[in-house]
Amino acid sequence: MTVLLDRPAESPVRPLPRSRKAVRDPFIDLLRVFGMALVVLQHWTIPVLTYQDGRLGTGNALATPGVWVVTWISQVMPLVFFAGGAANAISFGRAAHGTQRWLAVRLRRLAWPLLPLAAVWIPLPHLLLELGVPAQPLETGAKLTGQLLWFLAVYVIAVVATPSLLGLHARHGLRVPAALAAGAALTDVVRFSTGVEPLGYLNIVFVWLAVHQLGFLYAEGRLTRPWPLAIGGFGTAALLVAFGPYPGSMIGLPGAEVSNMAPPTLAMLAVAAGQIGLATLLRPLILRLRTDGLLAWAGPRVMTVYLWHMPALFAVTGVVVVGLGLDTPAPASLGWFAGWPLWFGLLCLVMWPLLKGFARFEEPPALPYGKATWGSSLGAAALVGGGLLMLTVAGFAPGWTPVVATVAILGGLLATGPQTPLSAGRGSRRGSSMGETSAG
Repeated sequence: MTVLLDRPAESPVRPLPRSRKAVRDPFIDLLRVFGMALVVLQHWTIPVLTYQDGRLGTGNALATPGVWVVTWISQVMPLVFFAGGAANAISFGRAAHGTQRWLAVRLRRLAWPLLPLAAVWIPLPHLLLELGVPAQPLETGAKLTGQLLWFLAVYVIAVVATPSLLGLHARHGLRVPAALAAGAALTDVVRFSTGVEPLGYLNIVFVWLAVHQLGFLYAEGRLTRPWPLAIGGFGTAALLVAFGPYPGSMIGLPGAEVSNMAPPTLAMLAVAAGQIGLATLLRPLILRLRTDGLLAWAGPRVMTVYLWHMPALFAVTGVVVVGLGLDTPAPASLGWFAGWPLWFGLLCLVMWPLLKGFARFEEPPALPYGKATWGSSLGAAALVGGGLLMLTVAGFAPGWTPVVATVAILGGLLATGPQTPLSAGRGSRRGSSMGETSAG
């Protein structure tokens, strides 16, 4: 399947074909790499850290008045989910061994890199406590390391839903993301009118699956009018912020009564549409860049960077802020600008050995797949998703929760293994778990 933006597909409801000739789309790969790079840059740049009386204080540089508008670009998770939708559509279109096996392969790629993270972070807090590291800063770092896994927990939902959503896409096209957007709007109306905040978490499904669904449209070559999408998305977001209950920032800020991110809101969905429109508008220019070398190096390391960039931040924070007592300068001050290159350099210095040591876990070991079943695939998804949810809520703070969560993820990985002997099926063969994938 060729991915184009300069002409629509022949039929507005044409299903994505299963074809082994599908190729990678460098635009989608670049969005994925760019998105994760910006996540890391933001997480390494925005913390305002202080240490006093055994407690680590954490603030956010983007809480500076007027700076929230930066988050309409720097909050790149919409682009990551959009790229994931396109990647899943392309990958599913070329899968040759059935939906169940496709799902098992996708889950293995998501879950396998988590094992070394858990192997380090389950014993590490206990060891550091024994060595005299203050408890509160350590617990803060351990919890935040797990909380960042929310993205993978939601992405498991998107992966599991992909076959069904592709079927809906084939029959209904644009009506599917429109219906999801309507669900997001209704959820916000009920949430803000009743004051029942937990209702907002329904938008984890409505908002992120709507963005994921737009990736299907891109994969079919049907996002042909990026200008209206960009202007309409950002314009709608501006109206929602100006006249609705939504804050301007697209990330959660300390002290804010409402977050557009946790849970996601209709304003986040509007910004997502604007970002996708802007990105597809710039696609011809982006594809003219010489990025083959960048993608060849960064592509196989993206997950490692995402999982380990916060531990690198905590390591530097532990030495500089907690150990030496040096608070980070006020955001946008002369000291902040002068010290940022040194801060960033220290983080890169710590990140480099982590990248060298753990990038090998990006690709799961090859398995002699037999015939996957719906029971094993859905069971694996439930275990992996449940484990990720537990880590998102509790992190790796000392206790039994991270142990139980890791056992669940490991059980999910085991459930993706061979279901029948090698000789039981004609499709059984030895191959890399990456072999079924296309973009992303």
